[in-house]
Amino acid sequence: MSMLIMPLEASAETCQPTSSFANMPIFIAVALIGAAVGGLLARQRKDELKRLNNQLRQINTALRRQAQIESFAPGLTYAPVGRAGEIEVIVDPRKQQLVVNLKNGKNYMRNQDLDKAVVEFKTALELAESIGDRFEEKKAARGLGASLQRLGQYREAMSWYYKVLALSKETGEDSGCTEAYGAIADCCADLGDLEGAAKLYDEYISRLQPRD
Repeated sequence: MSMLIMPLEASAETCQPTSSFANMPIFIAVALIGAAVGGLLARQRKDELKRLNNQLRQINTALRRQAQIESFAPGLTYAPVGRAGEIEVIVDPRKQQLVVNLKNGKNYMRNQDLDKAVVEFKTALELAESIGDRFEEKKAARGLGASLQRLGQYREAMSWYYKVLALSKETGEDSGCTEAYGAIADCCADLGDLEGAAKLYDEYISRLQPRD
């Protein structure tokens, strides 16, 4: 009788279900791993968004402070370093056309006619390059970046903003750099590069702070 029972007991033991992860159906294991990874990425993205939100609050505070400072001198005009007080006499017809193109580009941007603004700023850029005027070239590059950013062409816009920074370094004239860092950060955020945007916002915020 015991000989009949033992095989049945052994058979019963081999049929016992196990709770081992290794014996789990593969699709369930993959789903659990995917859920864990997805949860981790979601938490990381939440932290990045929280950091960006804090940075934007700092930017708003700094901008309000700057607006208050400037409100005390509403008639004050700001000129690039090294060019203040200059009275420019335009002789070269290319320079005259360059000024016209820059003005047209700004007007088209103001009226949200962005494709025409891009054409005007590109023409201005080519003219500035042909006469070697780095200051006007930077204005045209900045206009191109702003127009393309509004058109949603963020990567191309960023390339022009980086050109603004390069020209500033080349000329030693820093105007427009703060805005360029902020605009590049905005483009990164729109492209989903939150980490890159956070670093650029840090630079932007530091430049907005009053310097002793």
